[in-house]
Amino acid sequence: MSPTSPISPTAHSSAAGGDTAALTPVFVRLKLALLRNGLRQSSGRTVAYVLSAVCGLLVAAALLLGLVLLRGNAHADAIALLLVGLTGLGWAVMPLFFPSGDETLDPTRLVMLPLRPAPLVRALLVSSLVGIGPLFTLCLAVGAGISLAHGAAATVTAVLAVPLVLLMCVALARAVAAGNIRLLTSRKGRDLAVLSGLVVAVGIQIVNFGAQRLGQAGGLSPLEPIADVVGWIPPASAIGAVDSASEGAYGRAAAQLLLTAAVLVWLLHAWRRSLVKLMTAPDGSTLQTAEPARKESARGLWQLLPEGRTGTVMERSLRYILRDPKTKSAWVTSLAIGLIVPLFNALQGTGSIYFACFAAGMLGILMYNQFGQDTSAFWMVAQTISTPRDAFVELRARAYALLVITLPYSALVTGLTAAVLGDWTQLLDALGLSFALLGAMLATGAVASARFPYSIPQDSGYKNVAPGQVGLAWISIFGGMLAAALLCAPVIALTVFLHAADLPDWRWLLLPVGTAYGLLLAWAGLRVAAPQVARRLPEILTAVSKG
Repeated sequence: MSPTSPISPTAHSSAAGGDTAALTPVFVRLKLALLRNGLRQSSGRTVAYVLSAVCGLLVAAALLLGLVLLRGNAHADAIALLLVGLTGLGWAVMPLFFPSGDETLDPTRLVMLPLRPAPLVRALLVSSLVGIGPLFTLCLAVGAGISLAHGAAATVTAVLAVPLVLLMCVALARAVAAGNIRLLTSRKGRDLAVLSGLVVAVGIQIVNFGAQRLGQAGGLSPLEPIADVVGWIPPASAIGAVDSASEGAYGRAAAQLLLTAAVLVWLLHAWRRSLVKLMTAPDGSTLQTAEPARKESARGLWQLLPEGRTGTVMERSLRYILRDPKTKSAWVTSLAIGLIVPLFNALQGTGSIYFACFAAGMLGILMYNQFGQDTSAFWMVAQTISTPRDAFVELRARAYALLVITLPYSALVTGLTAAVLGDWTQLLDALGLSFALLGAMLATGAVASARFPYSIPQDSGYKNVAPGQVGLAWISIFGGMLAAALLCAPVIALTVFLHAADLPDWRWLLLPVGTAYGLLLAWAGLRVAAPQVARRLPEILTAVSKG
């Protein structure tokens, strides 16, 4: 190979060190090319991107206009600081939940290129400013600066603060992504991506609860103490400097600006260190590690499970919850929403202890489509089922695995709701109604699993139903929920009667009656579903293997 070869070490060195100024426009063009090529993959992706871009720009424009109109308002500082703080938090956590949203977030794709860390950081930082997110952040920062800048000194501070906010948000996202790229590209990273919807749902509930609290308080004054603290947390501290300069506190403004700049420098340094480590250290997943042989006796809590097929199926179902991303997502979402809805309503003073039944309902849904989580591996389960008795034991063990978590959790949510409301007199009847509903959902879930199975795609992100099977999923879940509610009608009627007749001394009977009725319904549902499972094994396997 001649010294002048295009791929010689000399040429590499020149490209890496002597012409670093040209690296930044190359990365900007790369970012634009990745975006353009991604949109060409499908018309649906193009439409989704255009709609999200239009919505994002409209929201950004509305925020900019709203913050400008707040100029001079007594609470403008609190609103501006909290909005910038929440935006910074969003930049920090979004890479953990959407690692595939920007292909350039994965620097390991650049390992084979002769790039030095400092030029690479500059090029990635500049290319990261291209997109809807940076534009949204820029509009928010400009609006916050305008709303708080009063006087020449504050205006100059705002001119410095706005780019500091934007650069720090981008650097924060890059540093978090680079520091956790091994996690994000692993199975645990995919678990985080699947759970992103839960984070959004919980966030909406918290915002809704906070808005209602502010409405009851009669104004935004309760936000002022929080804003005073957030004003010293970068990147909001840069906007806090504008507010301080407007008040004439120039020393405090300088300290807040310097704090933001110092954190930005630290983030860039941490980002650079992560890049060096990624570019030079071997991936631990490619190295052979000697793991000690597992002793059969050291099985921990699994030893508590019963012997035989029941224990084996229960362990398999519980391991699905721990390891399968889609199953884990469904469980965490049901657990969280089942707790949030009754507790938030109780905290708002508009709830009832019977709202705790929502937890049993959310967890009971997990009994539906039991074989869908097996996907094409259901053929191994089918090989072990030859009689309705085998199918009954299989379904019963899966129900046991679900009850191991749902029974104590339903009791916990009911107890917490009673504690928040201070209504302990209705605890037993609420528990009885929850257990009856749970038994009804186990029964209808077993039947729905046999009659309306559908596939759960494993490699399609947020899709939980294979194409062409959406109707089956709707029939399975909503039809089963309606049937479960009808099956619970006797217990509901008994509850209403005891309340209408004002017989508080007899309401404790609802706990044993509801529990026994729920067990009876669950047993009957399993008995009805078992012969159908044994008879429809080929159909079930075909249905769950489409994903």
